[in-house]
Amino acid sequence: MAIDRLVQQAFVQALTPILDPLMSELSYGFRPKRSAHQALKAGSAYVEQGYTVAVDLDLEKFFDKLNHDILMSKLARRIKDKRVLYYIRQMLKAGMMDNEGIKQKREQGTPQGGPLSPLLVNVLLDDLDRELENRGLHFCRYADDCIIFVRTLRAGERVLANISRYIEEELKLKVNQQKSKVDIVLNCTYLGYIIGKRGMLRIVPASVKKLKAKVRHITRRNRPTPLREVIAELTPVIRGWTNYFKLAAISELCPSIAFDK
Repeated sequence: MAIDRLVQQAFVQALTPILDPLMSELSYGFRPKRSAHQALKAGSAYVEQGYTVAVDLDLEKFFDKLNHDILMSKLARRIKDKRVLYYIRQMLKAGMMDNEGIKQKREQGTPQGGPLSPLLVNVLLDDLDRELENRGLHFCRYADDCIIFVRTLRAGERVLANISRYIEEELKLKVNQQKSKVDIVLNCTYLGYIIGKRGMLRIVPASVKKLKAKVRHITRRNRPTPLREVIAELTPVIRGWTNYFKLAAISELCPSIAFDK
């Protein structure tokens, strides 16, 4: 509902100046003056320094499994106004429709797509950031997308096991062991990029394929749309894609990005 989003946005604007300065410098998602590009540049720098093995953590159904009590306890360390804490808990517990259209109370998880959710995610996972920092690990986190950089596969396996235990025991979240992995960075993707040798950033091939499909759809020949409207629709697609992937060596990609007939 529009009113719910308005109330959540008001909380975000009031709480961000209080909570954000307390968060780790290595958290880049949904924070003022921070971006995915900064996370990618940090990861690239780690690889350039020789940390060429990635521990790619996948949190299983993160937004659905978020523990309300643990989150509220972390908020209470930073927010002393009990009325604010009460209203945040009420927002977390707000009903949601099940598959049969019946409203059910939410006992865990956070509403996806709401303005408040990203801030709450960062509050909960800030303890993970601090744990990684205390262990002297090199990492980047963008919301629930976290990657840790180490020098060897053996070190990576040890880190994955220890950090998975911390996440499951202390944060009561589930690490997806099938999707989490330890591998050389060339075999891992992060925020739509591959971090290659010497920290060079490359675009994941699936992103190029998706762009081609979207452009073909917009410019299909049997579409009865004036050229001016097609250009107006195509421009933000191309501009948005190139702005996001501008960190990559796109010049190397250009010869192969021709759209097949």
